[in-house]
Amino acid sequence: MNENEAAPGSHDFEIVSSETVYSGAILALRLDQVAMPGGKVAEREMIEHHAAVAVAAIDENDELVLIDQYRHPIGGRLLELPAGLLDIPGEDPLAAAKRELAEETGLGARDWSVLVDVALSPGFTDEALRVYLARGLFEVERPEPEHEEADLRVVRMPVGTAVRAALAGEIVNATAVAGVLALAAARADGIPLRSPDAPWPGQPTAFLRRKARQRSAG
Repeated sequence: MNENEAAPGSHDFEIVSSETVYSGAILALRLDQVAMPGGKVAEREMIEHHAAVAVAAIDENDELVLIDQYRHPIGGRLLELPAGLLDIPGEDPLAAAKRELAEETGLGARDWSVLVDVALSPGFTDEALRVYLARGLFEVERPEPEHEEADLRVVRMPVGTAVRAALAGEIVNATAVAGVLALAAARADGIPLRSPDAPWPGQPTAFLRRKARQRSAG
């Protein structure tokens, strides 16, 4: 290696310039000019997105609570974990998970832990999610649903059945696949889970900061 070349894994990918092409309700699209190794600059499309939380809720029969929900981009329904966006400034991720579980299933939980953190598609977006494990379920008041959630169906499924469904391509939602397989792996090896308030260094905040600046400017 040339003495002037940086060792692999040590390059600083500095953003030389950035242009916002679009900023909407849940995402923004930027075109970033990024310094590459060797002195070149390359353009990278970058989507800022809200962070998200999801819940793998296990009932008293050791069944996983799933939702069957319509997703417009794919034009069909998917089996998913209850989930939602962290789109309220300063909201605690655990509080958001509790809110989404109640809104989508009418359930609360007594016991919470962090199951897995996922960077959903780091090739073009900072979107990331945290999946919680919730146990000790009980019924709570569910707000009146609207939009796609008005057609949402709650499905309960044994964990083993959910694992087989994921491996068979019947559960394909990335959040659900990650949560189901992480749950199975943790159970199989007796891996202790993190506390519900564990640090989340990968939580994206760029889009929330953008929205805050827009509100201040307005």
